[in-house]
Amino acid sequence: MPDLRIRIELGDHETSAPRTLLDDDAALQMLTSAEITAATLVPWGSNYTFAVALKDDSGANHLGIYKPQAGERPLWDFPTGTLHQREYAAYRLSRWLEWNFVPPTVIRDGPHGVGSLQLYVEPKDDVGDQASFWGRQILPLERIVMFDHIANNADRKAGHCLVDVRDRIWGIDHGLTFNVDPKLKTVLWQFSGEPVDRSIQTDIGRLLCDDAEVISELADILHPTENDALRHRVRHLLNIGRYPILDPHYNVPYGWW
Repeated sequence: MPDLRIRIELGDHETSAPRTLLDDDAALQMLTSAEITAATLVPWGSNYTFAVALKDDSGANHLGIYKPQAGERPLWDFPTGTLHQREYAAYRLSRWLEWNFVPPTVIRDGPHGVGSLQLYVEPKDDVGDQASFWGRQILPLERIVMFDHIANNADRKAGHCLVDVRDRIWGIDHGLTFNVDPKLKTVLWQFSGEPVDRSIQTDIGRLLCDDAEVISELADILHPTENDALRHRVRHLLNIGRYPILDPHYNVPYGWW
């Protein structure tokens, strides 16, 4: 998928991504309350996705990615009308784990009804060789890999990973997550069969605590069986202590780029 660089025309000027990234709390407040002043259809993907211009209470401009429920294509293996909720659930899980690689995301009304609205992150122009960059064995990428295992991400394409202009690594497009059946499909194979980093084991182990707040949060978003399946995957990965060997005939996403 091509890198998404947004410039939205608003009358005599255009809005682009601000160079200073909001912190999570400020971003959530902005996404929740900002006026959507313009929207343009992103011309790829199987579901309707819009780049939107946002104006906050101070008059400052921002950009977001809006995915309305009404634009979700029905899928045989995911409950209809739930993909935007899975985008939001992915953000909540990433934030609770303190991995913070999913951009701030809310659910709100927009020009085409309720949907997810995510802060737009502008990608860096050039990271060199893509395979070498995303194939590194570094902690930020291992966190994404583990996230995809426990969230059961069916769509980790290369275009769903990006590095921003501040060299921070992000993961986007999490609508195909949290299924009860095994669905993992990813291009990030560098940890296949490798031991799980101890800090990551500690982080995900907190999901099994009875007072894990995020489990209660996800219970308001996901079906109970999906929440149970999440914790089952965590237990399994902690028990084996390493990443499963992936199957090249199954675990590669369709249209992998």
